[in-house]
Amino acid sequence: MTDHVHDPTIRVQGLEKSFKDVHVLRGVDLEIAHGSIFALLGANGSGKTTTVRILSTLLKADAGTATINGYDVATQAAEVRESISLTGQFAAVDEILTGRENLVLIARLRHQREPARIADDLLERFSLTDAGSRKVADYSGGMRRRLDIAMSLIGNPPVIFLDEPTTGLDPQSRLEVWSTIKDLADHGTTVLLTTQYLDEAEHLADRIAILHEGTIIVDGTLAELKALHPSAEVEYIEKQPSLEDIFLAITGKPTAASGAES
Repeated sequence: MTDHVHDPTIRVQGLEKSFKDVHVLRGVDLEIAHGSIFALLGANGSGKTTTVRILSTLLKADAGTATINGYDVATQAAEVRESISLTGQFAAVDEILTGRENLVLIARLRHQREPARIADDLLERFSLTDAGSRKVADYSGGMRRRLDIAMSLIGNPPVIFLDEPTTGLDPQSRLEVWSTIKDLADHGTTVLLTTQYLDEAEHLADRIAILHEGTIIVDGTLAELKALHPSAEVEYIEKQPSLEDIFLAITGKPTAASGAES
């Protein structure tokens, strides 16, 4: 593993991938700094999930290189897997078990010492202590997703991939998950977030890359991206509330600690 703390935790150069005659990735270049949230933004079919699958060693690239935490994804796959965790678009939790039982099970499968303590610590960190003894079948969408992310952190991986983590969630649950993602970066975890939601990238990411037809067409901070498109002059300054603003104003301000079911 690299000793250079200022080197990017994730470095991708010239990544290419095709499925038969369909060119999904056409030379993707990325650098992601340690402890940052990096949003890979793109429409369905743009190549986001393919990129994540290659970086998580689930798929081999046709060309290009990628390193994570100093390890090459093609030649050091085992070391890469020890450095990462992957959370897909749908929460991979066992509904028959309680939240605490899900965490204990994963801790045991990963041969962790003191699985019960690990479970209790994660329940507290993700504001699920009160719900820990309840079956996951009774959890809201946001609670399931928070539990799913908590399970992925067992073993303290330095890098986590979140592939469209708020797909299908209501506005309150989305904000709960956003709070959880920010907390990951605050604890030093490097987060690669794929999303097709503009507001999600805007709220969370330190840097944003837009993947379009298999290539990165822009990569920078939100301020840098905004500078590419000068703001338009408008006659009225008053900002109209979005539908999400109205929904949250009517239903009440959500908190990450909320255990209410949606």
